[in-house]
Amino acid sequence: EARMGIFEYIEIYYNRNRKHSALGYVSPVAFESV
Repeated sequence: EARMGIFEYIEIYYNRNRKHSALGYVSPVAFESV
């Protein structure tokens, strides 16, 4: 159960907010909205 919560946190929060060097250091959500 804890593992699932961590996985969801990473998938939903971390991956959406992490700045990607391939995207010019913007988050994927910000990149997609451009």
